This record gives sequence, C-alpha cells and structure tokens, in this order.
Amino acid sequence: MTLKRTPLFESYGGAKTIDFGGWELPVQFSSIKEEHEAVRTKAGLFDVSHMGEITVKGPDSLSFLQKLLTNDISKLQPNGAQYNLMCYENGGTVDDLLVYMIAENDYLLVVNASNIEKDFDWINSQKTGNVEIENISNQIAQLALQGPKSQDILQTLVKDIDLTEIKFFKFKKDVLVAGVSAFVSRTGYTGEDGFEIYCNADDAAHLWSQILEAGKPFGLLPCGLGARDTLRFEANLPLYGQELTKDITPIEAGLGFAVKVQKEMDFNGKEVLKKQKEEGPVRKLAGIEMIERGIPRHGYPVWNGHDEMIGEVTTGTQLPTSKRNVGVALVNFENLQLDEELFIEIRGKKVKAKVVPLPFYKRPKN
Repeated sequence: MTLKRTPLFESYGGAKTIDFGGWELPVQFSSIKEEHEAVRTKAGLFDVSHMGEITVKGPDSLSFLQKLLTNDISKLQPNGAQYNLMCYENGGTVDDLLVYMIAENDYLLVVNASNIEKDFDWINSQKTGNVEIENISNQIAQLALQGPKSQDILQTLVKDIDLTEIKFFKFKKDVLVAGVSAFVSRTGYTGEDGFEIYCNADDAAHLWSQILEAGKPFGLLPCGLGARDTLRFEANLPLYGQELTKDITPIEAGLGFAVKVQKEMDFNGKEVLKKQKEEGPVRKLAGIEMIERGIPRHGYPVWNGHDEMIGEVTTGTQLPTSKRNVGVALVNFENLQLDEELFIEIRGKKVKAKVVPLPFYKRPKN
C-alpha cells in the first residue's frame, strides 16, 4: 500500500517516519521526551496536515448540523470554534471533531485523518435540506504551534494583528503569517496554549520553515506523533480508535460537556445519551497508575480485587517527564474509588495498579 504524504513531507529532514492511518508521518525528530518537554516549557511545531477539512454551507446548514452533531451549534458565533461529536443511533461515536463558524450558513468541520472518507460519507448520508458538503482536505495544510512560547514566536511573523485578540477557541481568517494568508485558531491537542494554523497546501513548506526559524531563539522544536500522543494523553484528550470508538459513547468517554441533550433538535443517539447522562453510564474512563513494574498498554485487561475482569486499557504509557507508568481504562466503575487497587493483565500476569484522578497534567495558571 502506498502511504499518503502531507505537503510537508520533504521538510521532515531526518525525522523517523511511521505509517499512521495510511499516512507516512514523523513519529519523532529528536526524541519524544525532548519534544514533549519543549511543548510543556517552550514550544513545539507539528505537521497536522493529515487532518480532514469538510465544509458545510447553505441556508439549512445550521439545522442540519444541529441534527448531525451532539453540541449546540446555535451557540456558535462567527470566528468561534466548538468541540463536537457525531454519533450513531446506539450512542457510539462516528468521530470527534472541531466545528468552525466562518460566517452565517458557512461552517468548517475538522475531522480525524483516519476517518476522512468515512466521515464524509456519513455526513452525506445524513444530509437534509439545502446544504452543500465538500471535502477540501487535499487543498488545506495545517500546522500546530503549541506551548507557552507559541504566541511570542507567532507574533514575530504576524504584523497586522495582536494575537492576544484571538481568545481560546476563537480564530481569525486572512491573517498574514510570514507573508502567507492563513486562518489562525487558538486551539490545540496538547493541553497547552497554542495555535492551529490552516493555509493553502502550497504555502505549507514556506510557513513551516519560517516558523521554525522564528522559534529558534525561543527553543522551538519540530515535533512528531510520539510527543503529540504523550501530550494529549497526559492532558486526558481522547484519541479516536482508543478512548472513542463506534462502541464507546461520548458520555462513557467523559465528554458529556459536548453532548447537549436539552437542545430541541433530535440527533443520532440522543435518547441513549440522555439516559446515560441522567442515570450515569455503566462504564466510564478511569485513570490508573502502576504500583508494580509494567506499562499498561492499549487493550490490556483490567481486573478488580475480586478477580473480576472489569474493562480494558484504552491508552497507556510512561509519562516522559515524571516517569509515572499510567493509563486510561474503560471500566465498569460501580463503587470504584480513588486509590482502589486494581490489576492490569500484562502478558498473562496480573500486575498491581491503583485508580488515580484524571487528567495527569494541567497547565499552570498564569
């Protein structure tokens, strides 16, 4: 199978690349630990051009999106972004995504790379009213500049606006970044302050090199998928295919804030999700930390102290900075308490762990 490449592939230099959902992407440029640390203390630059962009336009786009998505789209204003989910009738998740309101009757949906075709087909299958749906993923590149120094770095390349004007989950169109017209959004997937920068695919390589150059005095590093995963995991941000799947609902994944069951418009899975919100789900995500040696990996079974299998690990790793061996597990959580002893089955052996609070990392308040 030929792997897809982003417009930035030639800019990776000697980075180690892997197959990620059919894309040849950098897993690391230097080391995962060094890149992770850079984002937490200074800044990191990621190529996220593999993500999908789908436009929804037309006079019925608001009512259509209200039916398609779990969050309340009517609360969005132009230049605003909103976290959202698409669900099946059983409440399981099609995908999680960001919705940008460009203008009235004009929306941009940013979906996960491995789900682009599936999502586009799903959105079209749900289509009602006068709306136009277009997959523009191949035209758009996306760079993520993340970390406490990201605003200082980007401001050196942006002359026409003060970036402090772009608040969290807001964006500005037609911003000149190093002479390139871009759409700059204060969003990210690392738990840090930062920006996601959307531009024409042809401009991506220029923007990448200009941002890296501008970031040198600030300690900016190019970062790969390895650090992206440890950063998002540490901040308890879900990854589709692990914390969210067609068999895991947003409520079970702890994303009830983005499920507005009180909105008038019916959406797929609304009744199931409403019941889970009101009664509590039978299972949900819990943080776990190893007491004995071992790393809890995706798919490992979780057992309670009564020798009952109560779930499985969705993501686990050794945190690069603190070296804690931790994981997130989807478990039947009836009467599960913090610090309760559990066991993770690692290669047939039950290894001692305990329940700990999530997230594993919170950004320090300024």
